[in-house]
Amino acid sequence: MKNFMFFGVIFIWCAVMAGIVTPQAAAQEPDRDAARKTADETPQPAASEISHEMLLQKLEKRYNAADFSADFFQESTLKAMDITDTASGKVWFKHPGMMRWEYETPENYAIISDGTTLWIYRPEDNQVVIGDAMTYFSNGKGASFLSNFSLIQDAYAVSLAEPATQNTENQNTANQDGYTLKLVPIQKQLDLAAIFLNIDNPSLDITSVRTLNDYEDETRILFKNLRFEALDAGLFKFNIPPGADILKLDE
Repeated sequence: MKNFMFFGVIFIWCAVMAGIVTPQAAAQEPDRDAARKTADETPQPAASEISHEMLLQKLEKRYNAADFSADFFQESTLKAMDITDTASGKVWFKHPGMMRWEYETPENYAIISDGTTLWIYRPEDNQVVIGDAMTYFSNGKGASFLSNFSLIQDAYAVSLAEPATQNTENQNTANQDGYTLKLVPIQKQLDLAAIFLNIDNPSLDITSVRTLNDYEDETRILFKNLRFEALDAGLFKFNIPPGADILKLDE
């Protein structure tokens, strides 16, 4: 089980949570306060009155304008093996393309990217896995919505889906007052068939993400306590501990 959650996490981040870095995004300095205020104060239409284009514009204003962090709960299922495992921890995102996932249960490990290098650190074994972030998180593989919503329509066919029922962390709550976006990769990928974003109305918080692949494996990630705040870029660098066992993803 431990190996499934640790080594299987590469699939999760290729399919779900990384950012796509572009020169335009790197050169852009966001107006954090103005965009947050716009998202918080502008009345949101009912789900039946909004188009996916309108929703993407609103999400772009909110999520491209500020760094953010959250608590998360993750449930991953490998259908062919009938294995389901869970994990939880904290996550931080800084634009463009930086992220840090710290798993706290069932074991401690971290996934860190500065947009160029990917590190996966397992302190229990003093093991560090290193890879090229763009190899795993570019070309639409990563959920670009977390670093640049404007890229979604280049990589995905987007549509509104029926509001989803959250069924994660022993919860079963309807998303009837919110929105669900379905993202299907334009370029077919075996490891990613569709992404479903569940979005709260009126806050526009992304409350959960569900991904499916062609093998019907599934990952659900529930976000709680979203915090929009300036984050130091140093949080997304990793200093390899002395004596660590180093592995390369591309070898």
